[in-house]
Amino acid sequence: MDEQVKQGEIETGNGKHLDEETLFVVSQTFKALSDPTRIRILNLLCSDEHSVNDIAEILDLSQSTVSHQLRFLKNLRLVKFRREGTSLYYSKDDDHIMNLLKQAIEHATHN
Repeated sequence: MDEQVKQGEIETGNGKHLDEETLFVVSQTFKALSDPTRIRILNLLCSDEHSVNDIAEILDLSQSTVSHQLRFLKNLRLVKFRREGTSLYYSKDDDHIMNLLKQAIEHATHN
């Protein structure tokens, strides 16, 4: 490994170095995309914002499950929300991840 690489950094194939925090965030992002329920939620939010109740109804999930998964996704800044009265409306917060998700779906459905 290059002597100039600081301890805790890992060199990538493109010559850039990733620190431990970046590695953790990237791994958590892929963890988010590895769960079928979170993929379903993100796919739904790709096109429009939805309330927790709407997401639960459309995807046939419990509100508790949806809220739990949205909290996980919000902590990773993959989704954001706005409050309207007592309802929370969620939408995508990161086009990079949504594009990655769309590409993965296209790959999976490509013949």
